Amino acid sequence: MDLKKMATVLRIDALNMIYCAGSGHPGGSLSAADIVTTLYFDEMNIDAGNPQNPDRDFFVLSKGHSCPIVYAALANKDFFSKDWYKRLRHINGELQGHPDRKKTPGIEFNSGSLSQGFSFAIGKALALKRKEKKNRVYVLTGCGELDEGQIWEGALFASHNKLDNLVAIVDYNRLQSDACNDDILCLEPLDRKWEAFGWYVIQIDGHDFDQIKKAFDQARLNQNKPTIIIARTIKGKGVSFMENAPKWHGSLAPTPDELKTAIAEINATVSVQK
Repeated sequence: MDLKKMATVLRIDALNMIYCAGSGHPGGSLSAADIVTTLYFDEMNIDAGNPQNPDRDFFVLSKGHSCPIVYAALANKDFFSKDWYKRLRHINGELQGHPDRKKTPGIEFNSGSLSQGFSFAIGKALALKRKEKKNRVYVLTGCGELDEGQIWEGALFASHNKLDNLVAIVDYNRLQSDACNDDILCLEPLDRKWEAFGWYVIQIDGHDFDQIKKAFDQARLNQNKPTIIIARTIKGKGVSFMENAPKWHGSLAPTPDELKTAIAEINATVSVQK
């Protein structure tokens, strides 16, 4: 599997569905694309042919607003047809603006209220641990989401229960919906905070596939602690006019000309990477 090429497909798919919807969250979808690609196409044990396999790994998108990139991954894993893209954020559509497990195959938790997906992932990891199951649980958070107190309560609980089957990834693009994290509520020193809460901390470039894969390998070797991967990313990655621009966090959809430019830039980026 060429992960770089697949990430390109997912980025373009996510933008196309946001364009069809007329609204959405492109910035955080693009920043998380390489992480989501690695999870779904290299790391996790999941199968569209047996989506309720009791031995599957679990993925929770705690920053639920970035669901277009996860929908793109699920569609490209054959969980559902890409025809569904046209109904993103439509009433009674299969792909809602935040994940809905009752509507969308492959979704494990209805996330939207920030931090609740993180807590669910911890509960799932604890249940699997007590049943002596080998499944792993992955949860992706936004960096702005770390402002929530529930995150840190959960962090204490997970380390206390030695949930080494749990891997949390922070999409650390340093932007929230309105401005930079540092201007709203500074998170640094983020690595030392998680270490103080008893987690095994790995820091990576969230757009470097070798680093992402190595981090997941390290997490598998870790024992008696949950793992947090702090993935430094660029919001809107791959599209020049979206990168590091808070206005593309949410609600905006690209115009036809912007979509054309964005797709060309994403494709060009992959060509350069070759």
